[in-house]
Amino acid sequence: MFHPRLPIAMLLLFSLLLALGLAACGESATPVPPTATTAPTATAAPEPTAVPTEAPTAMAEEPTEAMTAEEDPLMEYAAMMAGGPGAIYIGDIDQLVGPAPMTPAGEPDADLGDSEGNVPLSALEDHLWLYESDYYKSLIEKANLTNPTELTSSGESIEIQHACINRALLPCKIIEQYWAPNLEARTNGQLILTVSSFPELGLAGPDTLQLVSEGTLSMANIYTGYVAGELPAIEVQSLWGIYPDWETMYYSLTDMHQQLEEMVARETNGGIVVNHNWYSGNDQFFFSKKPLRTLEDFDGLKTRSHAAALSDWINGMGADAQFIAFSEVYTALERGIIDAGVTGSTPGYGQRWYEVAGYLNGPLKSLLSTNNIVNAEVWEGIPPDLQQIFIEEGTKSELEQLRLTSIQNVTGVQKNIDAGMELVEFTPELAEYSLNVAVMEHVVPGWLRRLGYPGRNDDAVEMFNEHVGPYVGVSIGSDGSVGTADITKGPHAQ
Repeated sequence: MFHPRLPIAMLLLFSLLLALGLAACGESATPVPPTATTAPTATAAPEPTAVPTEAPTAMAEEPTEAMTAEEDPLMEYAAMMAGGPGAIYIGDIDQLVGPAPMTPAGEPDADLGDSEGNVPLSALEDHLWLYESDYYKSLIEKANLTNPTELTSSGESIEIQHACINRALLPCKIIEQYWAPNLEARTNGQLILTVSSFPELGLAGPDTLQLVSEGTLSMANIYTGYVAGELPAIEVQSLWGIYPDWETMYYSLTDMHQQLEEMVARETNGGIVVNHNWYSGNDQFFFSKKPLRTLEDFDGLKTRSHAAALSDWINGMGADAQFIAFSEVYTALERGIIDAGVTGSTPGYGQRWYEVAGYLNGPLKSLLSTNNIVNAEVWEGIPPDLQQIFIEEGTKSELEQLRLTSIQNVTGVQKNIDAGMELVEFTPELAEYSLNVAVMEHVVPGWLRRLGYPGRNDDAVEMFNEHVGPYVGVSIGSDGSVGTADITKGPHAQ
């Protein structure tokens, strides 16, 4: 017979069991203060029952990439800028893949990217060490990407002319096609950066520091090779032939960036270093009329040089170094005034040296950086908010240069080959002679002579022994002797 109270009893029993079950799972409607308990014994854990459990709460959910981007403004910025100019690396190298900055006409620029104007994944993956470096991370922070400086100035009209070495060079193109338009847009046209070049301004380069110091140049690219006569200490970063690869040179240079900036600031009477140029695709090659396969092929070869340390290396290989301005080399090769010209694969291609030289011999590995510096009085005339925006946009421009570095280091040689040149790589014997004789007996001692060391410029030698020698296994003694040492820094540290 059906009992009328049975459903109620069953309901009460079910409720009690449910409450006990929740208590066992740790759930409670009202928190209860814990009581003192004894330490658990070493009894085996009970076998789980077949009772289904509740799904995990939101707090226990594994974070997804989308969730992380929402919680991290920097990752959100990286996702927003992915796939083209302005892309940054925050753990996902795929986000840097995409086109290089467009030409002023809005077309893909094969000079900045690959043949289609792109930065491909394969090149980026080969340079992952660069994007994971502490220096790259410091640029991300310096750029203030997620907290950009607010524009408070109004009615300003400031134009700064930047003196580049040559418009065909990658850093000059980046400034003109990326930094300058972004700066103008962000300041509502109050701060304009225009680009000129040494040939257009009638400059040879060696007096660049003085011209910035006295205000003749408002802003300029300071290339070590050009100003070494006035400031030999700065050659510490460009002792040609001493670095075995791009990675070693990059880590060594970024290790001493602060000291180099301070050095240039002193020499320009308080000039302000805004950012750095990165000369990728800049492995040094002999563009020559004949192949250089043996040491005898270098003997007496009249060769254009662009730096004192490079001249020491050229002479150390048995050739005859001559300084000729970059814009004049094509004609000198064409007329037979020189037999070869040394420069980077990309700069040489930009000047069409492949039309007057048939062989590309080398390389000396190079990933050089230089400083872009603004005259002190010009800088003081810029309102503080525009100063900071100038620095932030300059830093973003440097980040973009480093994105393009990956493909520039690949395409420089190939472009010259496609233009008809024959690549002649140094034999192991030439490479060994380059390091053990040209570098150790000519390049480094030549630099020490220009320094007047020992006796003067002890700080420059100290910088070498701290920021160059440990990366390449070379040391300079207090008596000026040059010897080998253990490699304790960089990718080849022992």
